[in-house]
Amino acid sequence: MDRNQIIGLTLMFAVLAVYFTWFAPDPPEPTEATETQTIDTKAEGSIEGIDSTATASLVTQNPAEVDSLKDAENLSKFGALAFAASGEEETYSVSNEDLEITFSNKGGTIEKVVLLNHLDTKGDPFVIMEPAKSVLNIALDQNGKKLSLNDLTFQPTSNQKGDTTEVLYTADNGNIKIQHCYQIPAKGFSLGYKLITKNLDGIVGSQGAYFNWFHKVNHAEGTIDDSRLNSNVRYYMASEEYDELSERSEDYEEATLSSEIKWVSFKQKFFTIGVIADEVFQSGFVNQKVDPADSTTVKNMSMALNIRKEAITDGFGLTYYFGTNKYKTLKKVTAEFEENLDMGWGPLPLVNKFLIIPIFDFLQGFVGNYGLIIIILVVFIRLILSPLTYKSHMSMAKMRAMKPELDELKAKHEGDMQKQQQEQMKLYQQVGINPLSGCIPMLLQMPILFSLFFFFPNAVDLRGESFLWANDLSTYDSIINLPFEIPFYGDHVSLFTLLMTLSTLLYTWSNSQITTVQGPMQTLQYIMPVMFLFVLNSYASGLTFYYFVSNMTTFGQTMLFRRFIDDKKIHKTLQENKKKNATKGKSKFQQRLEDAMKAKQESQRTSKKKKK
Repeated sequence: MDRNQIIGLTLMFAVLAVYFTWFAPDPPEPTEATETQTIDTKAEGSIEGIDSTATASLVTQNPAEVDSLKDAENLSKFGALAFAASGEEETYSVSNEDLEITFSNKGGTIEKVVLLNHLDTKGDPFVIMEPAKSVLNIALDQNGKKLSLNDLTFQPTSNQKGDTTEVLYTADNGNIKIQHCYQIPAKGFSLGYKLITKNLDGIVGSQGAYFNWFHKVNHAEGTIDDSRLNSNVRYYMASEEYDELSERSEDYEEATLSSEIKWVSFKQKFFTIGVIADEVFQSGFVNQKVDPADSTTVKNMSMALNIRKEAITDGFGLTYYFGTNKYKTLKKVTAEFEENLDMGWGPLPLVNKFLIIPIFDFLQGFVGNYGLIIIILVVFIRLILSPLTYKSHMSMAKMRAMKPELDELKAKHEGDMQKQQQEQMKLYQQVGINPLSGCIPMLLQMPILFSLFFFFPNAVDLRGESFLWANDLSTYDSIINLPFEIPFYGDHVSLFTLLMTLSTLLYTWSNSQITTVQGPMQTLQYIMPVMFLFVLNSYASGLTFYYFVSNMTTFGQTMLFRRFIDDKKIHKTLQENKKKNATKGKSKFQQRLEDAMKAKQESQRTSKKKKK
């Protein structure tokens, strides 16, 4: 490993340090069903929020008087919608290949959603939404007063249209009608929704309606701290502007969305809940906060989105998403919905989208073991990068061949660094060595290196997948749980991270035997792997396993290159270049470097004279 490669690694670690510190198609329009059947529902539990003393006093009254009193109260509270104010809560569930969705007739809303093919920390199907932790409702504006549709009782029916199940919740007195229409496809994580109304013009005020959702993100991963650092509210404006609340913050965060909104999501590490408007939400407000006392909840999140009056009276549609953060799946939902998957910054998302993810998905179609997929991915990427790696090794070989001449220059101009650098650059120009040729290939490889730091920890396909001693490739592989926590390291020992560090040290030692690196730089190249041991100990074992395999593959590749690179032949070629270029003038690049060095030297001399 030469000086240029050390600089490249230092730059890579600096970027990592900064990061770790701061940082479906539209549903079809509901049509009149040819066959409609009433859903057989079952009442569950009792009605909450009723005072027991008040109930007891009502029992002693005449039933007719009780009904009359309730009617009067409902008329006062709900006005023309009082006809739908009474009734016991009943639930109804519908399943497809991926979801089980439970609806409630109170509000005609979604009450619970289970991901059938994904497990939680207890090994049960993952409940992504449940009544105890999530409240979803639409509230109508009645001249400044909000009327929640969750206070109304709707009558359920269902239809089967091809492979789509249509669930209808209707409140209708022959004049006024409010209907929730849900469309559940045979598979997938999206379901369509349409709010159909009749004769609400005189009931709904100028503010239209409010789509409200308070949600506590369930803890479904091994470490809640990591889950909290990867969960937040995200949103996309109709003006094609994407934004989000701070992902790594545990403090209260909020945002007022004053312009039209296309979608809002509650994103966690591997799963997302989202709502996507067919057209737009007029405006909105979102917030989030961590409750440290609640170890079963990752973050508390909420959204309050305004729906225009015209949209309510004409028919308002949207799509719900309850699913995984898989790129291909998110990409099909709506524009920019793939932003719910963290793929990095700058050019890194492009590397993940067009290189890492396609290769990984292709391999999944042929290989069932994810450990083997990672090994094949390493080999494939190393083959792609082999021309750059070979060029870097050639640069190192040239530097080794010129070591005797470089040592002579250092001895001749000992104590004069400026002169040493000038003579070195002159020698490089004469023999045809580009001093940056060893660093540039490494810099070109860095986007792939960094993109993997985002891909593996966020790859839902690795969640729960085991390999060797690692029970879950999406989190760290602990072989020893320590009785105490080591600062910056953790309370466990990750074997893949340890193997990655040892293999890096082995590769570094092997290179140091044939490089010209000396002094502090030689020590630094051993410090870097140890620092990564601390940084990556709590990272996804899929990532550290990848780097371990990559190190061993690179080590083997280096041994192969050494068999084909003849240092004596390279030295002879460089000496011939030196003779040919001895009479040639300096290149523009060489001249600029020398001018810069001379200017710096002159500046230093002037500074010394002023001090005297």
